[in-house]
Amino acid sequence: MKRALFLILAAALILSACAAPTPAPTTVPTAAPAALTPVRLPVGYIPNVQFAPLYVAMEKGYYREAGIDVTIDYSFETDSMALVGSNQLQFATVSGEQVLLARAQGLPVVYVMAWYQQYPVGIVSLAEKGIKTPADLKGKKVGVPVLSGASYIGLRALLAAGKLTEADLTIETIGFNQVEALVSSQVDAAVVYVANEPIVLASKGYQVNTMKVADYSQLVSNGLITNETTLAQNPALVKGMADATRRGIEYTIAHPDEAYEICKKYVENLAQADEKVQKEVLATSIALWKAEKPGFSAPAGWENMQQVLLDAGLISQALDLGKAYTNAYIP
Repeated sequence: MKRALFLILAAALILSACAAPTPAPTTVPTAAPAALTPVRLPVGYIPNVQFAPLYVAMEKGYYREAGIDVTIDYSFETDSMALVGSNQLQFATVSGEQVLLARAQGLPVVYVMAWYQQYPVGIVSLAEKGIKTPADLKGKKVGVPVLSGASYIGLRALLAAGKLTEADLTIETIGFNQVEALVSSQVDAAVVYVANEPIVLASKGYQVNTMKVADYSQLVSNGLITNETTLAQNPALVKGMADATRRGIEYTIAHPDEAYEICKKYVENLAQADEKVQKEVLATSIALWKAEKPGFSAPAGWENMQQVLLDAGLISQALDLGKAYTNAYIP
């Protein structure tokens, strides 16, 4: 009896020894989230619905998906071209003429994605002045914010379209007070951004005529720039930045009402502003962004832009345009 009991216990011990041991509870390590690359993006203007694609790209997480943490720099004091050219900043949004002017000074900046497909500058006048074509500017007093930048380049392009020179009219520097200068008859016409002042004037009951540069000449407008060092050392960052920004543009075009609501989070007092006017500003801007191939920068636009700068004496010789821009980061 004792021997039988011993055999039963021995068998039980053997079976228990062969059974798989119960693993001790363990904690599975969680992979640490990848650190986002911080990017400070100068835009050269105050918070505005015209920056809706950037706000959308931030709100929808497009930049985060690309591993980027974007902070928008609205400061007028930021010399974005110098900072990007010296690689102190990796990106900025600027107009095409600024790229060529910077490269003429030896700054290795490169335009990598077109935001605006149409040059946003124009000349507006009260309808009673009868200024409808560039040729009608002859003998008139025309106000321009400053004698540089996109406004001045737009003026030069329209003068060329009307076969006029600066000597054919009176040009007055008026700062960014175009609406006041027009309604007070300080000037006969003013150089403006077509998504701004014409809409403001119309909202105040004025009938206006607007000549758009884009109706007369194809020029390269606002887009995303970087520098040759960033392109060489971190092309993935450039692609991520271009892709996320382009997605923001495309989403805004497809969903303008939602984009407008997103803007309220980023533009102070937008909720209290005249919604009809602000939505028209956004709609007019969207019309300037639309393209069959979003982000694409047309070679003809660069050639035309260079010619305007040469004619104005702002650059002394033709540049290698192939180094000034690339479409390699556009799908």
